[in-house]
Amino acid sequence: MSASPAAKQAPRVFALVGNPNCGKSTLFNALTGLRQKVSNYPGVTVERREGTAIGQHGEAIRLLDLPGAYSLNPQSPDEEILRDVLLGRRADTPRPDAVICVIDATNVERHFYLASQVLELGLPTILVLNMTDIAEAHHIRIDPEQLAVRLNVPVIPMRAHQRKGLPELRIAMSRADLPPSNHQVPLPEEVHGLLEKSSTADANLARHAALYLPGAARDQLDRNQEWEDRLIAARYEAIREICEGSVEKQAEPGHRTRTDKLDAVFLHPVLGWGILLAVLGSLFMLVFSGAELPMQGIDWIFSQLSDLARAHLPEGDLTDLLVDGVIAGLNGVIIFLPQILILFFFIGLMEDTGYLSRVAFLLDRFMSRVGLHGRSFIPLLSAYACAVPAIMSTRTIENPKDRLVTILVAPFASCTARLPVYMLMIATLIPNEQASSSSKALLLLGMYVLGTLGILGFAWLFNKVLKRSVSAPGLMELPTYKAPSLRAVLVQMWERSRLFVRRAGTVILGISILLWAANTYPKSPGADPATQAENSFAGRLGHAIEPVIAPLGYDWRIGVGIVASFAAREVFVSAMAISFRVEESDDEDDTITRLRDQLWLAKNDAGKALFTPLTCLSIMVFYVFALQCASTVAVVRRETNSWRWPIFQFAYMTATAYLAALLVYQGGRLLGYV
Repeated sequence: MSASPAAKQAPRVFALVGNPNCGKSTLFNALTGLRQKVSNYPGVTVERREGTAIGQHGEAIRLLDLPGAYSLNPQSPDEEILRDVLLGRRADTPRPDAVICVIDATNVERHFYLASQVLELGLPTILVLNMTDIAEAHHIRIDPEQLAVRLNVPVIPMRAHQRKGLPELRIAMSRADLPPSNHQVPLPEEVHGLLEKSSTADANLARHAALYLPGAARDQLDRNQEWEDRLIAARYEAIREICEGSVEKQAEPGHRTRTDKLDAVFLHPVLGWGILLAVLGSLFMLVFSGAELPMQGIDWIFSQLSDLARAHLPEGDLTDLLVDGVIAGLNGVIIFLPQILILFFFIGLMEDTGYLSRVAFLLDRFMSRVGLHGRSFIPLLSAYACAVPAIMSTRTIENPKDRLVTILVAPFASCTARLPVYMLMIATLIPNEQASSSSKALLLLGMYVLGTLGILGFAWLFNKVLKRSVSAPGLMELPTYKAPSLRAVLVQMWERSRLFVRRAGTVILGISILLWAANTYPKSPGADPATQAENSFAGRLGHAIEPVIAPLGYDWRIGVGIVASFAAREVFVSAMAISFRVEESDDEDDTITRLRDQLWLAKNDAGKALFTPLTCLSIMVFYVFALQCASTVAVVRRETNSWRWPIFQFAYMTATAYLAALLVYQGGRLLGYV
């Protein structure tokens, strides 16, 4: 039976592979533009990027951007996926028809280790020598024609950030006769013998390396501890032979490259830290303050949409659902975009220039004391503005366990959404307008310090629990400095924001609608807002959990606020305003002042003051540790590719919040405070 026309026209699949920091992502963006999509490989948190490139003759080519790796000997989930995709072992990803292997031209021999393994797979391959301009500045001369003859594959010089070399690459990708390489590395005798006995059908795969052997054969090899060392030595010897006469470093002895000169400044024991603090301070201010105006603008737009809907639609549940459920839910998604865009633009610039690796290097010693990676610092810093973009930015952390630990502890940072709760409780705790502002500021600072201690303490604990095996000595690559590709940074920024809206946004919107329903039904006709809130499902839940939260000094009304604020922490203030019959105004300070007066007068069922100093402190401590944020849950679900981790995170943070608040309230009572 002949193939159908559709099958004949199916685009060829190219895999894009290379070491981290070789410019692979820049090349992928240059080839695909916005014709790409980002997801996760099923069952793991490794990012999967796929796009459509256009060949020399206008034909579509499917391009897979595989995870960066140093070899096909898997040491991480990223390298396992790279190996399995190239071998055709993943049911969710087709085995590529050809490979584009990107090599950093400033460090050919080291990057050739992975390339030599890829060449032995028998797949048609194109070698791309990227960053040739930087190699020339370092006095490195490369003869691509000679390399092409020796390896029997096209070798293309490239400056991906300047898009130079793209036409030649497209021509090579369009070749119907693209050849596989004839490159082979001699194998140690014992490895060769076991491979001949293995059941692997493909001869090219069978002789490639012992890492593809079935378990029994691999175990037999592992009894000889020296075989892998000899295999590595044989590979590097073959690489040196290939590079001899083709790659020459002509720099004079003692010559300092631009990277050396910049590192003398950026990694200086004193000056380097000063620059780092300035950079991180700028990042924090941009995410915290720079996004404030556009966020206010987004909030104003959705407020106008709500007013229009109220003005032109009849009163009823459908209008309430549209305004308080759908529009409010969409606002809860879109309002994060300014912070996400700023954060990823900033991180993209630092990563593309090579400075992000220096940040990780400088901070690694400090962060490693609690079991975190140096790259964890930027997500944790940005979490003080908002945990949503912070958790998304953990994608720059290569080690999956380091990344998971950072995700699990990031929400302890006191984000801007907690500020209204803190300000209301501090105003209630210290109601005197003439009270020292320093005492209020000190109390607020204490909440930030408490959250920071939560980050460090649980990071240390999770590091002990999740990293059960002894870690190998860490290696951190410091790539060559280069000018950033603004196009690549903007494409990455666009993809991240689109991904957030499409994936996390749907969960946030759904939870917002469910919370609206919980606060609206069942209806109490003719009841005032406070009575309606008490009789709603959320109010009933507040009554149901009252015996549980009573030891914290809370009554059912505070319970309603806790339940409602899962949509967003700042909703606690609105819930309190409804429960205590305080009409909200456009001026947040005025609302807090009037609400504070009501809370100061509020009584519990025993007729005693409800919001005592201990109760106010208990509430603040609860919100320091509790994961009261539907958006964060949605993003953690997205980034971990599982509901297991967000559920665990919600459970352990809620338990911690409860125990901490219990300790504050009951401990204070035991000490005689009220």
